[in-house]
Amino acid sequence: MKVGLKWKVSFVIICIVAIGGLFFRPDVDLPNTGNFLSEKEIVGSDVAWILAAAGLVLLMTPGLSFFYGGMVGKKNVISTMLQSFIALGVISILWIVIGFSLSFGESIGFTINGVHYGIIGNPFTYPFFNHVSIYPHKAMASTIPFILFALFQMKFAVITPALITGSFAERVRFISYLVFMVLFSLFIYTPLCHMVWHPDGLLNKFFGIKDFAGGTVVHMSAGFAALAGAIVLGRRKNPHHEPSNIPYVILGTGMLWFGWFGFNAGSALSANATAAIAFGTTTIASASAMMTWIFFDRINGRKVSALGACIGAVVGLVAITPGCGFVSVQESIFIGFVSAIVSNIMMNWKSLKKIDDTLDVFACHGVGGIMGMILTAIFAHGENASLLHGGFGVFGHHMMALVLVSIFTFFGSLILYKITDRIISLRVKEDSEEMGLDLSQHGENLKW
Repeated sequence: MKVGLKWKVSFVIICIVAIGGLFFRPDVDLPNTGNFLSEKEIVGSDVAWILAAAGLVLLMTPGLSFFYGGMVGKKNVISTMLQSFIALGVISILWIVIGFSLSFGESIGFTINGVHYGIIGNPFTYPFFNHVSIYPHKAMASTIPFILFALFQMKFAVITPALITGSFAERVRFISYLVFMVLFSLFIYTPLCHMVWHPDGLLNKFFGIKDFAGGTVVHMSAGFAALAGAIVLGRRKNPHHEPSNIPYVILGTGMLWFGWFGFNAGSALSANATAAIAFGTTTIASASAMMTWIFFDRINGRKVSALGACIGAVVGLVAITPGCGFVSVQESIFIGFVSAIVSNIMMNWKSLKKIDDTLDVFACHGVGGIMGMILTAIFAHGENASLLHGGFGVFGHHMMALVLVSIFTFFGSLILYKITDRIISLRVKEDSEEMGLDLSQHGENLKW
């Protein structure tokens, strides 16, 4: 079989990365930056919890592969699952080399009235995890080793591009997807992550955005990128298919729900009361959304389905993510309820159906993230923290940020798809699509 230049270039890149890492050594002493605390400040219980939480978040990506894989047609199960799973390889390496620096490195941005607002991190702050030591960072994670914070955040970076894949399933070339995944992570995810979660980030410092665990950074960015991808790649030749394996979807939902405890409760970065609140709001919002989804389906003349119950549960998890540590368990019931109805309506909206978003990623993750951002700005506890607690300005800032993030992630992703398509065509050939991506892209197929 003839090996194309694109694969040779890819192999050369991984060779350079593997050898390049040998030129960086781990820190054995405290970096002379003044940003780190003594090893004595490490709290053992916090370390144990974040280690566990990081493992839980990692589990979400294989869970997503089952969730998506069970929804597509039989000819595309393996390719769809691999598109999620491969992110564990691509983004993990990218995060070590440069992604963490761009997300949490020294802020590059602008200064107004003596106050600095960051847009993106300096790529030379932590290249190859240089200076990512065992010592706690004063501003970002003061009770756990900085390397643990970096690895915990890596799992968020991994699952974000994996979420996008459901929108263009059954018609994208694998190598093109890898290129887009890298571009998206570098030019959409890392600046958004920096602006929301870095202490000097623009959306954090100026707008006061409350995103406890990634409703904006992860789900809105993935949702709008998914919408852009569905538009750029166009409709499938045969857009109607039966889900291949509903038990896969149920298994994937269970893995996602389980992993989401690490995603949300772990974002407290400590074994404390906030983590406990986030744990409670996470599961209750999902339960509320799942039940709302199936009842709403039924009153609209649709049957109660396992697929609907699973989608509803995931929508609840998405919607509670930005506010899980800021709202009460009682309020999380309402958040899951409202978000399920809005997402259900969007998923069945005829105008949106004209865009072939294969697995309704925008209607679930994009809309769920939007609802979570709005509802967090309404319910978040604390003086002047939200609309219901005197924070009219905070609510206004959230709405402005929502518009800015939507524009940035949609049009930014649109440009990146176009660039990817110029480098390597995004869409498979018609005969390959008809054959199915399992065989045409990977030479594998399911025997069932």
